[in-house]
Amino acid sequence: MRSYLFHFTMNFNDNEFSRGKNLQHGTSKRLLLLAFSLVFLTTIPLYLFSTSHSPLSSPKIDVSDLRNVGMVKECDIFSGKWIPYPKGPYYTDATCSLIIDQHNCVKSGRPDTEFMKWRWRPDECELPFFNAKLFLELVKGKKMAFVGDSVGRNQMQSLLCLLASVTHSEDISHRYAVDTAYFKRWFYADYRFTLATLWSPFLVKSRDADPSGHSLNSLMSLYLDQADEAWASQIESFDYVIISAGQWFFRPLIYYMNGQVVGCHNCYMDNITAITKYFGYRMAFGTAFKTLQSLKNYKGITFLRTFSPSHFENGAWNEGGNCIRTVPFTTEEKKLDGYELEFYLTQVEELRKAQKKGRKRGLKFELLATTEAMLLRPDGHPNHYGRSPHSNVTVADCVHWCLPGPIDTWNEFLLYMMRREARGSFNEKLQRNISRKI
Repeated sequence: MRSYLFHFTMNFNDNEFSRGKNLQHGTSKRLLLLAFSLVFLTTIPLYLFSTSHSPLSSPKIDVSDLRNVGMVKECDIFSGKWIPYPKGPYYTDATCSLIIDQHNCVKSGRPDTEFMKWRWRPDECELPFFNAKLFLELVKGKKMAFVGDSVGRNQMQSLLCLLASVTHSEDISHRYAVDTAYFKRWFYADYRFTLATLWSPFLVKSRDADPSGHSLNSLMSLYLDQADEAWASQIESFDYVIISAGQWFFRPLIYYMNGQVVGCHNCYMDNITAITKYFGYRMAFGTAFKTLQSLKNYKGITFLRTFSPSHFENGAWNEGGNCIRTVPFTTEEKKLDGYELEFYLTQVEELRKAQKKGRKRGLKFELLATTEAMLLRPDGHPNHYGRSPHSNVTVADCVHWCLPGPIDTWNEFLLYMMRREARGSFNEKLQRNISRKI
């Protein structure tokens, strides 16, 4: 068995670290310390899922089958490679009307389609296809929220399309929010299931701090010890929470704690101490996890979706950078290092703390480690095909993901994790019943 962090540790040496993008001192030590704990975070029992059917089909599933699923081996589903899959995606822009233009690469004129014909294969097992009917049975009568930025919303929209093959959803956003572009809710009446996205790109309280007004790279203030009420005030009723954050932490930021300025990132102010973006990133996730643990009525399972890499080449996003590749990287071509590794490690370290504290309340915090798989997919972004083909837009989108596309794999991961949790919950209940009878 090979753990996720062992995979990366074996591919790094001191010289490679020195060539990274501003890795902070001590990263290699943290890698070694994390390696053992990540065996438990990312090594997952592989159950006997049915994988013989085409991904385009959704066979009937008896939810009672969950009680009869046996374990065949342990497997890290997050370490692997992309392999050609000529059958193509679960859906298309013709079969799913819920794809927004920003992610609808085919509709926007992208000429190549090979980016939709790859499948993630873990090193030691097969990742089961997404089964919409099984997913809906697992979430029957429950609520799921994606908390974070527009990449989190990107995953939610993938899930909408994956579920559309089985049943209809109703947009009920207007019942809960004024800003229905950023705060969406969908209701599946047949399953009494609510799917939501709660916009919070920093997870903590934020406000504009630039006197010139808000822009794509304007200065903002972050209150690192205060959770963003946009999500924190609504989250207690949700059974599943997928939490994430990423690209917004690159912008100029002033950090506050206890109402006082403690430093800033890229603000270039002489009277404020310069602090890295990783400090703000760590504190934001720490505050988010502490908030979930402190909410009396929150009983849900929290999934941390790890950092989603961008793939700008030939310049930064605001300097003419683009992402024109049409095939994935191989594992030999691309390794996790630099700021992407640092973001990932920061998330995992905060998750470890949350898991330890969460056990005292019976709360579960799980790792949805998408970073390695997506690092290899420079071909999966909209680039200039995320809008109308007639629009005059010079900035390429190498952050979000085309639909359909590699981001659909995130929901395969999610369903796998959810089924594992369902199996674990059943075993716990069974053990309690046995204990009562002894």
